[in-house]
Formats: sequence, structure tokens, C-alpha cells
Amino acid sequence: MGEAVRKIIHVDMDAFYASVEQRDNPALRGRPVAVGHGARRGVVAAASYEARRFGVHSALPSVTALRKCPELIFVPPRFDVYRMVSRQVHAVFAEFADLIEPLALDEAYLDVTGNKAGLETAWLTAKAIRARILEETGLTASAGISYNKFLAKLASGQRKPDGQFAIVPADGEAFVEALPVAKFHGVGPATAARMHAAGIMTGADLKALSLPDLQRRFGKAGGWYYAIARGQDDRAVNPSRERKSSGSETTFGEDLSDPASIEAGVLAMADDVWAWCESTGARGRTVTVKIKWADFRQSTRSQSLPRPVDSRATLHEMSLGLIRSVFPPPKGVRLVGVTLSNFNGRQTGEAAELSLLADPDADP
Repeated sequence: MGEAVRKIIHVDMDAFYASVEQRDNPALRGRPVAVGHGARRGVVAAASYEARRFGVHSALPSVTALRKCPELIFVPPRFDVYRMVSRQVHAVFAEFADLIEPLALDEAYLDVTGNKAGLETAWLTAKAIRARILEETGLTASAGISYNKFLAKLASGQRKPDGQFAIVPADGEAFVEALPVAKFHGVGPATAARMHAAGIMTGADLKALSLPDLQRRFGKAGGWYYAIARGQDDRAVNPSRERKSSGSETTFGEDLSDPASIEAGVLAMADDVWAWCESTGARGRTVTVKIKWADFRQSTRSQSLPRPVDSRATLHEMSLGLIRSVFPPPKGVRLVGVTLSNFNGRQTGEAAELSLLADPDADP
């Protein structure tokens, strides 16, 4: 990569929650593990790679997970431990970069253009980061290296677990052209379905459309699709950007109509949001639940409190109340999401603690 080109690394811990549990309990190593609760109304918060081979993944109802993998071992989440390990990981990041933009407890973008560590290439820097994380935490991480954030994020998933992959400027456009649009970071299932209906199956198909055509089809997002189809992304790694909301959503493997299974998915998304709140100290007053139906139509339900949501139990209660307002579901549910917004002021608590290490702003 030339001197004038940004060098961006996206680091993503491998099966973070489950890997922490396997690290701390040798009896779990090499076995299918789900972080969560195995009760009928429980849900999988995270799954080990051994469990993923059976089709077990986050947001899956526990009863479904056990049908897929009868030998699945459930362990309750320990968010205090995950936050502690996350601080260790962020301290490693700060050894190699001053510009760090966390996306969650277990992943972040690093701009290493300034070569703080004095290593010859971004590839060697990523290797050193992963080695230091392993040394400090006993856990593995994967990395993507490229000249912008979009491609670095895509690259980090190419050699999981415990690997890294680089997309250099000469190869960026061709890499995107060959990629199915459904694999683009930021293109969700509904948008992918719209693209498929229009005959847009790959990056090359997307690139064939003009900017006005993309804007006509996709509105404001058309300009973004035009750029990424050409391997372009001018967004800087921004450690000081404030969040206006925190949300998480999941698409089910099949359309759901059973209220208990839908509720389990909502609770899993609420747990994701609360984990981010705990890691940053941020608290919001408004909870929104999003539902995408089998016909791709979308509904939202929101509720605001006079004071910030102050516990996971409260977030659970509000989220369940909102999803239950659409029961019995008039049609199958393909996606649910939970968002917390209306934050009060700057983030405090652990956000300030993290800022001493790397001045990050989380973005799950």
C-alpha cells in the first residue's frame, strides 16, 4: 500500500463470549458451547465454533439450538468478565494505533497509517496485534487489512477463526465485483432481496448501474452503493464520534409465528444492546422494537421513559411489552431488532475508562 493510502485494520475476536468461557473452563474446550440460558424461553447469546457447525448461532431460541445439537452445553453469560477482557484487548489496540473506533466489545477499526509500532507493513502490524491479544488474553482474533473500512470489515471474515486477510488497492474493485451483494456489510436481508429482485446479484451487477439509477432505486443509500461497488469508502476511523442510538437485530433462519420464539429473539437483541450500554456507560430513555414480516413490510413500536433505562431487566420488560403489542402476529416474522436511543449527554463510566486507553467510541 502506497504512502498516500490509508492502512485500516479491522480486528474481530473469534466467538468472543464462548471463547472466554472455554478459556476459563478447560472442560468446555473442543465442545459445543452456547452462552445463554437453556430454559424453554431462553436464547443463545453466542455460540462456539463447535456449536456453529450444527447451525447454532446467536439469537436462536434455546429449544431450537438443543434440537440442532443435543450435546450443546449452555453456560450463563458473565458480562463483567467480557468487559474486563475487552479492556485488555483495547489496551493492546492502543499500543499500535492512536485512531481506534470500536464497534463492540470484541471488534474495532484501527487506522495504522501513522505506523505507531514502527512495523514494515500493515500486514505485520495485524499479525503483531493478534499475537499480543493472544499473549494478554489467551484468546484468538481475526483481522482484515485494507485501504478503507468497508473492505477491512469484509476482509476480517475471510480467514476466521485465527487468521487474517488483506485486500490491497489493486485488488479492491475486483474483490467487490465478485462478491454476492448479500455478503456486503450494511446490506441487510430486505435490501438484498430488493437487489435480487432487480437482478443485482453481485458487486459487478451493482457497479453496472449508474448513480442516478441507484439513487432512484435506493434513495440516499444509492450514493453509498455506487461507491462501495467500486471499492470506495472515504469514512475515516473516528474515535470521538458520539452515538445517538445503539441497536441490534437478527434475521431468523425461518419465518416465525410462535410468540415464545419471537420473544427469545427480542431478548437476545436486548442483551446485545445492554452489553454495549454496560461497556460504555451510556444510558438511553427510548426503546424501539423493529419487526420485519414475511412479506418484507416493517413495523416499529417505541416507548420512552422520563429517566434513562437503568437495568437489563427494565430493557427486557420494555422490549417484551413492545413486541407483545403485535401478538398474535398477523403473519410470519423474519427479523426483530431492539434499539435504545435518546441518550442523556456524553457517555460515562466505562466509556471514560476506555477513553484513557484508546479514546474510542463503541459502535456495535
